[in-house]
Amino acid sequence: MPTTETEEHRSLRSAVSALGKRHGRTYDREQLWSEAAKLGYLGVNLPEEYGGGGGGISELSIVLEELGAAGCPLLMMVVSPAICGTVIARFGTEEQKRTWLPALADGTRTMAFGITEPDAGSNSHRITTTARKDGTDWLLTGRKVFISGVDLADATLIVGRTEDSRTGRLKPCLFIVPRDAPGFTRRQIDMELQATEKQFELTLDDVRLPADALVGDEDAGLLQLFAGLNPERIMTAAFAIGMGRYALARAIEYARDRTVWDAPIGAHQAIAHPLAQAHIDLELARLMMQKAAHLYDAGDDVGAGEAANMAKYAAGEACVRAVDQSVHTLGGNGLTREFGLASLITAARVARIAPVSREMILNYVSHQTLGLPKSY
Repeated sequence: MPTTETEEHRSLRSAVSALGKRHGRTYDREQLWSEAAKLGYLGVNLPEEYGGGGGGISELSIVLEELGAAGCPLLMMVVSPAICGTVIARFGTEEQKRTWLPALADGTRTMAFGITEPDAGSNSHRITTTARKDGTDWLLTGRKVFISGVDLADATLIVGRTEDSRTGRLKPCLFIVPRDAPGFTRRQIDMELQATEKQFELTLDDVRLPADALVGDEDAGLLQLFAGLNPERIMTAAFAIGMGRYALARAIEYARDRTVWDAPIGAHQAIAHPLAQAHIDLELARLMMQKAAHLYDAGDDVGAGEAANMAKYAAGEACVRAVDQSVHTLGGNGLTREFGLASLITAARVARIAPVSREMILNYVSHQTLGLPKSY
């Protein structure tokens, strides 16, 4: 894989950075989403024949990282074009591609993603949302929790399970559920964290779906699921790196200008060294994210799975440390609304928790990479 960015990627990074800086920390989500769509950034990873940019997760991660570094990250980019758009582009029927991909690319429609359940988290083997055949239709029943942006989305890509006719065992399958489908209800979760995109609990009570609501082959199982989860982890890493860069930039600016005892506080190693370390951590996390994106775009799902998990872990840790050190650098000012860092203290923790906890990533690496036995 390349160790330096191409000129095309540098140009994309520069252009998105300029867009983000025009909107800034007090951005209007709808306006930014619309402008990013018109410039081709939302669908940069989707196939050209369906209105996308013909790029990959490498390009989409650049877009999200730079918007985050400007203080205006778009969380639904992780979900709508990265997860749902990728899954439909790889496994959807021709009709599903024509219906959804151009609209996801131009921003006129969005799609949420529902996998997490109250008693299963993101463990696909414990998901209890089930789909059963009723003639040619599907009936979908279950619950989902901590699903982002359902109120903004035209549909939700729901992970359910169907029974394998050969073995009788349940296997994961993906269904497109329209927001107004009878039996499909949502309840907003009261979150302490204030964000543009809200979190919801979903209830599916015998939601009747036509046969063509199923995405791909019902026998593909985990292959289709991880086609969406690997981009999700990569994009979460981009989200975290952008957030960390934003916080660090504010701290560096403050450390250069804030003068105590006739010298800028940034001249003192107790201030300078932790900021330098935070920068190094973010850069290292970005390299792993770029590796993961490169492997995914090259079609190496197994290699991308390992790298995507590592990238998400590294980025989450680097983001928390960068935000914490940035707030600490500003002292009391770091907790004021004027400098816009205090809210990131909580937001940064999300990168450690979602969409998969750092402990589950360590489980993955210890089992899949190191070959150690499972404890569960």
